[in-house]
Amino acid sequence: MAAAAAEVSNRSVILKRHVTGFPTKDDMELVTATAHLAVPPGSAAVMVKNLYLSCDPYMRSRMTNHKEPSYVPDYVPGEIIPTFGVSKVVESGHPDYKADDLVWGMTACEEYTLITTPDSLFKINHPELPLSYYLGVLGMPGLTAYAGFFDVSKPKKGDYVFISAASGAVGQLVGQLAKITGCYVVGSAGSDEKVNLLKTKFGFDDAFNYKTEQDLNAALKRCFPEGIDIYFDNVGGAILDAALLNMRLHGRVAMCGLISQYNLVLHEGVRNLACVVTKRVRIEGFIVTEYFGTYRKFEEEMVSHLKEGNITYVEDVAEGIEKVPAVLIGIFYGRNIGKQLVAVARD
Repeated sequence: MAAAAAEVSNRSVILKRHVTGFPTKDDMELVTATAHLAVPPGSAAVMVKNLYLSCDPYMRSRMTNHKEPSYVPDYVPGEIIPTFGVSKVVESGHPDYKADDLVWGMTACEEYTLITTPDSLFKINHPELPLSYYLGVLGMPGLTAYAGFFDVSKPKKGDYVFISAASGAVGQLVGQLAKITGCYVVGSAGSDEKVNLLKTKFGFDDAFNYKTEQDLNAALKRCFPEGIDIYFDNVGGAILDAALLNMRLHGRVAMCGLISQYNLVLHEGVRNLACVVTKRVRIEGFIVTEYFGTYRKFEEEMVSHLKEGNITYVEDVAEGIEKVPAVLIGIFYGRNIGKQLVAVARD
C-alpha cells in the first residue's frame, strides 16, 4: 500500500527537436508518465511538487543546437525542459530540506521533479508574499534587474536611463529601481497598453511603442534631448543601434538580453559601434548566476521595497502545465503583459 501511495501521474513538457527560427507548439510535447515520490536510499536529492514554472526568453537560446557551446547547455531533444520553478518539498535526503519546505530554483517543466543538486535551491523566506514572486521580483528576473542596474550600470542620481522591453519581467523592475535612485527613466515596449502601464503603474517618466515609431533614433532624441547615460538592453538589434547614437559621454550599456535576435538564423550586426569609441561608452554583458551569492541581501532589500509600496510587480499567469508551450512561444510575439509564468498547482 505504501508503494502504491508513492506513485503519482506526472505530466511533463519535452522538447521534441532543436529549433530553428520561431518555436512552434510542434517543437514541444505534453507527455504523461509516473513519478515515484521517493528519494533513492542514501541520496542527498529532494523530490518536489512544482507549484509555478517560469517561462523566460533565455529558454529559446537553449532550444538551439549550438555549434559553439553557450553559457548554459542546450536542451536535449526527447528530455523534459528544465526551467526555474517554485516548489514544495515532498521528500528529502538532504539535511537542509524537509517535507513541506517551500523552495525556488532550477527544476523542470513537469508536475513532480527529483532534484539531484539541491544545493542550487533557495528556501523561500517570505511565504507571506505571493509565492509566484519568487519567479519574478524575488527570483531570477529580480536579481537580474538589481545586479544589472546597480553593479553593471553603476547609476548616479540624475542619470538619464533608457530601458528596452521595459514592461517585461526584468525591465519593469529596472525602471522602478532607477526611479528610486533618482534617475530620469524612459522605456520602450511593443504595444500602447504596455506603454500606458509603464507610465501609470511603474512610474516611468516617459515611454514609447517601438512598433509604431517610424524612426527609433528620432524617438530617442525626442525622449532624451540631452542623451542617455544608461541603456539597459533587453533586445539588441535596431534599438541597440539607435541607443548608441544617443549615448552621452562615458555612458554605460548593460547587455542583459537580445530577444530580437533569438529566433533569427543570421543575427543582425551593430552599425554604430563608432559611437562606443567617440563617446567613450562602456558596454558590459552579465549573467545573473554570477550574482547568486548575493541573493539573500537582494531578497531582503526587495522585500522591504515591496512591503513599503516602493515597487509593484505585474505577472501574466497561465493555469495548467499544458499551457507551457503556448505561453513560452507567446513571449516572442509580445503576447504577455509582465512576467510570464505557469501555475501548475496551488498547494
